[in-house]
Amino acid sequence: MNVIVLDTETTNTLDDPFCYDIGWAVVNLDTHETIKTESYAVAEIFLDKELMSYAYFAEKIPSYWDEIKNGDRKLARLFTIRKSLIADCKAYHVAEIYAHNARFDYLSCALTQRMLTSSKYRYFFPYGTIICDTLKMSRQAFGKDKDYRKFCVDNGYTTKNGQNRYTAEILYRFLTGKNDFEEVHKGLDDVLIEKEILFACRDKGIEKGALFE
Repeated sequence: MNVIVLDTETTNTLDDPFCYDIGWAVVNLDTHETIKTESYAVAEIFLDKELMSYAYFAEKIPSYWDEIKNGDRKLARLFTIRKSLIADCKAYHVAEIYAHNARFDYLSCALTQRMLTSSKYRYFFPYGTIICDTLKMSRQAFGKDKDYRKFCVDNGYTTKNGQNRYTAEILYRFLTGKNDFEEVHKGLDDVLIEKEILFACRDKGIEKGALFE
């Protein structure tokens, strides 16, 4: 079965995030094959200097221009990006879209859509698509894993209350043994590690973590 793993990077505030970077990969859950990838800069947001001054990773903006120039990233309007996502869902028979902390990515895409269309169009993801959260899945898959618990305690990857943390970066460090790994914090780059987290969760018997259920 094919699914899409998606990630966004945002500006503005955490409560009202607008996405300037949307990346995704079409992957097969059975073979773990990455079938197709897409990487976009959202033109209406990315070209707005004032908005981008609030971006969480504003220092990366020059590298975005390099990627656009060399063809690794497309600069496109949100309408075009959404059209591309819908086309991929249809072409590869995708019914589920996964993201790590999917609530935030769902919110950022919806708010950007509503802001740019003055709420004429309110929903970014294709109608009927099931939005799934690998953060939710990770808590179920690794919450009682003694090795993961030890890894978090030994490395200080715990909350103030002593609970395990489940960021994509920490989970990927655990899964790969690369404890110096640092998340790129760009859409497609982060998707390529988050798909491995999805596969790991499924290997532990957590097959789906629907966001809205």
